[in-house]
Amino acid sequence: MSADVEIEERRMFGTRAFLDDGRILLGARPGGVLLVRVDDESGATLLTRPGVARAVMGSRTMSSGWLDVVPGVIEDDDELMFWLDVARESTGSAVATPETD
Repeated sequence: MSADVEIEERRMFGTRAFLDDGRILLGARPGGVLLVRVDDESGATLLTRPGVARAVMGSRTMSSGWLDVVPGVIEDDDELMFWLDVARESTGSAVATPETD
């Protein structure tokens, strides 16, 4: 992640949300569940992964663009980074890094 990218932390929907340019990327939900915002197409594919389900907010089950990832899935730093990268790519906030020779 580039140093000039500022992630904003805000309390929203009973979750500690992390936003990039006003768009929710991730949320830290009660019980250690990670809320991940993705595009619906990616979400439909990601729902097949173990420990991933459509997010439920109140009595409403959200679209496949809002996923809950159970804590056991993100215990590994590489898995946590995978979900952060997925959220950033899906919301168009991924930062291009220059290639080196």
